[in-house]
Amino acid sequence: MTSTGPGRPPALPAPHIDICPVAWYLRQMFDFAFNAQRFAVYLIPTLLGIIMHEVAHGWMASRKGDQTARFMGRLTLNPVSHFDALGAAVFLLTSLGTGFIFGWAKPVPVDPRYFRKPKQGMALTALAGPVSNFLLALVLLVGARIMVDHAAYSALNQGILDFLVSTAVLSIGLGLFNLVPIPPLDGAKVLFSLLPDRMYDTMLRYERIGMFVLWGLVLLDVGSGALNSAIAWVFRIFCRIVGLS
Repeated sequence: MTSTGPGRPPALPAPHIDICPVAWYLRQMFDFAFNAQRFAVYLIPTLLGIIMHEVAHGWMASRKGDQTARFMGRLTLNPVSHFDALGAAVFLLTSLGTGFIFGWAKPVPVDPRYFRKPKQGMALTALAGPVSNFLLALVLLVGARIMVDHAAYSALNQGILDFLVSTAVLSIGLGLFNLVPIPPLDGAKVLFSLLPDRMYDTMLRYERIGMFVLWGLVLLDVGSGALNSAIAWVFRIFCRIVGLS
């Protein structure tokens, strides 16, 4: 951390990484019902993580030969192109409660018939979403490290630092949640790609059933503790990578 020198305001304090702020930031998100301004603040990082996730799916599909998302104008960061009314409504309702926040954007269309190796293409396309979230989190934490080292303390700079760290936490959570191997999440698509062809086709036919299972788990708040622990673990690793530990 840089020295402030005489007459200069103190530098920004480093985040308290020894006690991971996951629970604190989640509590802030759960206060949406009582603080509309806070809701607006946390809506932006959520949108950023979801949009990056979907664009990464489309970008990887395009790289593997499927240009459907590109032709439909989905390789853009414009939130309007990714808006899903039901997903937005669910996000709003769950964010006003005290449980797990849940929502989604319009899924990027993928046609595996354009892939030279359909199973491999689907697996890489699915994996691109969570990987983009982890990369986004690392970039944000690098920005946080730069601010801790070089930015003088002020209310504005502290707010920017909090935004960077909280958005990184959200992005990690989004990536990990999508790696859960339950259809239609990305983790299931990666897992299915490892199955023999006949079993792979069978699992795809029953993919919609997984959506009801996922809804049940979310509504019953099953596994949220394990997910939060995983978020905290990955967050600490990323902080060590960028030198915030």
